[in-house]
Amino acid sequence: MRELNTDLIAARVAALCQEANFGLPADVLTALAGAKEQEGSPTGRRILDELCANAGIAASERVPVCQDTGMVLAFVETGQDLHIVGGSLSEAINRGVAQGYRDGYLRKSVVVDPLHRVNTGDNTPAVIYYDIVPGDNFRIAIMPKGFGSENCTALGMLKPADGLAGVRQFVIAAVERAGANPCPPVVVGVGLGGTADKALLLAKRALLRPLGASNPDTDLAALESELKTAINALGIGPEGFGGQVTALAVQIEAFPTHIAGLPVAVNISCHALRHKTWVWNGEQD
Repeated sequence: MRELNTDLIAARVAALCQEANFGLPADVLTALAGAKEQEGSPTGRRILDELCANAGIAASERVPVCQDTGMVLAFVETGQDLHIVGGSLSEAINRGVAQGYRDGYLRKSVVVDPLHRVNTGDNTPAVIYYDIVPGDNFRIAIMPKGFGSENCTALGMLKPADGLAGVRQFVIAAVERAGANPCPPVVVGVGLGGTADKALLLAKRALLRPLGASNPDTDLAALESELKTAINALGIGPEGFGGQVTALAVQIEAFPTHIAGLPVAVNISCHALRHKTWVWNGEQD
């Protein structure tokens, strides 16, 4: 049985928190560059130029791409045959978040209590999701989620009779209602099925998919394309100043659901879709 020490996990999480905040993934940069070619509005093109320039400065100078360095989401896949040693896995992840935000001089935005609003001082705790998978590997994706976009989350418990048309209407309305608040051009994560909480998690997980990688289900892939076209027709445009590019992508994840329900969730990311992943392959450095 392979063993993975929590000290290594904490160190990797600290690095991931900084790298995610300093540099946008290659697929996001490619999508932003492509958006400049599609945008017909001079103001929209200028804004997209500035967003790309900002991302370049952040990466080269190792400063946050956005002042809102987010609440950390950690998506963990751990093999059922892997032995985690050295202490609590959750504590190690939070230790890494605290170290990464401290050493990277990243803004600490988490409060101890939703009502009393006292800052924790180290951006912990992270929101951690665990999946137990076959084998003895370990994978963790870190996503700092800003709340300009998180506050635009929407959940609809539709009736089965609402069908595809109801899903379309709900998603488009959620993005239209969000307007400029999530700093478009956005990436729209959509979760279909499961229960209310499962749909919300699916929508968030959808944001981890590489941009431009359609859902393997042909019906869902067609819906992604249709929704992106409809959302871009809203005219919200880059940063809400009008234009043809409101969404860089719409990404859907689905799960079986109950015969009496049709849950649909929308989780939006701003143009700075930040996430970094570490896959452990047995090294113990």
